[in-house]
Amino acid sequence: MISVKNLKKTYRSPIKGNNFVADLFNRQYKPVHALSDVSFTIEDTELIGFIGPNGAGKTTTLKILSGILYPTSGTVDIMGFKPFEKKPAYLRQISFVMGQRNQLLWDLPASDTFKLNKEIYHITDHTFKHMISTLSDLLNCVDLIEKPVKTLSLGERMKMELIAGLLHQPKIIFFDEPTIGLDIFSQEAVRDFIKSYQSEFKSTIMLTSHYLEDVKRLASRLIIIDHGHILYDGSLATILEKYSRFKKVTVVLDKPVNETEAKGIAIPAVYSPMRISYNISRLDLPETMKKISKTLPISDMTVEDESIEDIIKTFFKEKS
Repeated sequence: MISVKNLKKTYRSPIKGNNFVADLFNRQYKPVHALSDVSFTIEDTELIGFIGPNGAGKTTTLKILSGILYPTSGTVDIMGFKPFEKKPAYLRQISFVMGQRNQLLWDLPASDTFKLNKEIYHITDHTFKHMISTLSDLLNCVDLIEKPVKTLSLGERMKMELIAGLLHQPKIIFFDEPTIGLDIFSQEAVRDFIKSYQSEFKSTIMLTSHYLEDVKRLASRLIIIDHGHILYDGSLATILEKYSRFKKVTVVLDKPVNETEAKGIAIPAVYSPMRISYNISRLDLPETMKKISKTLPISDMTVEDESIEDIIKTFFKEKS
């Protein structure tokens, strides 16, 4: 479905000197490599998490794949098309949904944008009505479609953006930070929608997000990029297993325990007389659990994995 080989993107960045006139008439430049020999393939109906720090090259990659940017070198083949040729037959089969950009008309209801997109993509009346009904039901937002966009909350506007971007049933979707800036309830709604949409319409999806919980909840495969280089391409489960060092053990107590007693088990990550949390090495977990059970007056106990954010931080520390 998607084949990327030795993709490079280099920008020219002006060098600012101390002489304004010289800079104006004889400006010097230095190359900035946004992407360096990026290669990967994505199969039909895969949902890929594409992550990395700010400036890693995520959005540049998606812009090249969607035809917005032209690469310096390398090849991109998507369903037999070269994206930067921008052929209508290709553009009708993709969508690029950006959490930080919008296509909705601010003073008008979202339904007007939907009608505009209907004409742009040559969507039949039957398909248009069906997709509006299906997508609004999935997002639970039927009552928002006729409201002026400027009256909607950020989370509500994002729902309208999703409908606008997916009306034409694209085979390939690039999601760039679709949950950025949203509250936890709106994030959850968008995640659930993406999962349901991909299941129903069998689209191929690349997802970037700084909220790594998005990736953990949606993707089984992970591509990590940094400074324009691919550092990892493989199973999300593998990287979680390899770089997860600790388990979070939280104990709720029947009666108060002083901090000295709590430290007899291990140094608490969070301590209060009735609730204690420990970060326990995976290797030490069985023995520590026995110690907790024998020593503390337990009312309830939970064991959780490290957050995916902490695991990815460990990954980058080892790579650096």
